[in-house]
Amino acid sequence: MASKKEKVAIVSIFASGSLAAVKFVVGVAIGSLALISDALHSLVDLGATLITWIAVRVGDRPPDAEHHYGHGKVESIAALGASALLFLLAGGVAVEAVQRLQTGSPPVTFSFIPFVVLGIEMAVNAWRARALLKVARETKSQALEADSLHFASDFFGSIPVIAGLALSAYGYSWADPVAAIAVAVLISFLGFRMVRRTLATLVDTAPEGVADKVETEIRKIAGVVEIERVRVRVVGPRYFIDAAVKLPRTFPSDQIAVVMANIQKAVASLFEDADVTVTTTPIALDNESMMDRIFVIARNKALAVHHVTVHDIQDRLAVSLDLEVDGKLSLRAAHELADSLEAAIKGELGPDVEVETHIEPLQPQEAHSREAPPERVKAVELALAELAPHGRTIRDVHNVRVRETDDGEIVNFHCRVDPNLSVQSVHEKVDELERALKLRSPSFKRVIGHAEPMR
Repeated sequence: MASKKEKVAIVSIFASGSLAAVKFVVGVAIGSLALISDALHSLVDLGATLITWIAVRVGDRPPDAEHHYGHGKVESIAALGASALLFLLAGGVAVEAVQRLQTGSPPVTFSFIPFVVLGIEMAVNAWRARALLKVARETKSQALEADSLHFASDFFGSIPVIAGLALSAYGYSWADPVAAIAVAVLISFLGFRMVRRTLATLVDTAPEGVADKVETEIRKIAGVVEIERVRVRVVGPRYFIDAAVKLPRTFPSDQIAVVMANIQKAVASLFEDADVTVTTTPIALDNESMMDRIFVIARNKALAVHHVTVHDIQDRLAVSLDLEVDGKLSLRAAHELADSLEAAIKGELGPDVEVETHIEPLQPQEAHSREAPPERVKAVELALAELAPHGRTIRDVHNVRVRETDDGEIVNFHCRVDPNLSVQSVHEKVDELERALKLRSPSFKRVIGHAEPMR
């Protein structure tokens, strides 16, 4: 099915052909160079419209393996070709008109027919130019816009032709070639205007004001620290927008993805058809804490750390942390990882920083386990109830689960404590209970307690 652009281009083809034929016949019959020039102008419009029709068919094709940005610039090339035809016609008409002025030209035969033809043509051209311009703006089609300019030039070009014919009827033989020169000047002006706009698209000149609108929208997105650049190019009706922004380096990857998606959505909402690409650069903020900086360093080296502590000892910093590595690594290999992490921390915080690393095996991501027998779970429940300081901090040990793994038993339990106690106090008491249970049996690999506020 033909698109909206194709339909309006097809209508223009038939209109251009019909009007050109009628004006040419009448112009030859009465000997009017101005009318013949106007007819040739319409004939050029016919060729330009054929080019436009082909261009919009090709330009609407989606991107492929060889044209990653689509085929929209085919329309720009078509507009450039149509403009070249305008200049060619204007030059030929001007040369012939000047020669007639120099050598004289036979008088034009007066008739009402050319006035009727030109009146009808002006009405048709006004309607076509307006219809084409409307669709061109809706679809961002440069080829249709060029076609609209052709018919606008036909409309305004008919005015000096009518004036020339009228003056010729009163015996002013120079009026007809002067009218032809006026048509040539008008054609050249419109052609220059279209060439300038088309070349701006072909050399990727950024549309005026678009980059500013994009930057304004990006600044509204939470998380964006700074905009490095915004680049805009237009291919056919589509805007291709490339934005580079700076985000806090403490952002995890999923948060970065959310910010990028928000930018793409916000910028795309400004245009009917836009392809938005966002690149991010992590930067350090002035309000980063020492802990933030250490975790960023470890993350950049793909290392897992926890229990990070930072102490200010007189005029130097002391950092201690736990580094998790694959338990199957040799101590030499693990120590090399620790050394590289310590060197990176000193490179970030300064060579005088004291860094101590505790190496421990990384917990397996997927460990095979099975539920312990009910009697084993019951025995663990009784042990926890006995070990918990009854009537004091920890109460109501419940939801006890025991899982058996190849490395030993893993115990999970819930308990209730006074909701007004600090997290530090609760952690110490729960940790104390966990250690006490592990002392009961060497089979306990891990004991994990979850504290809930007492009802």
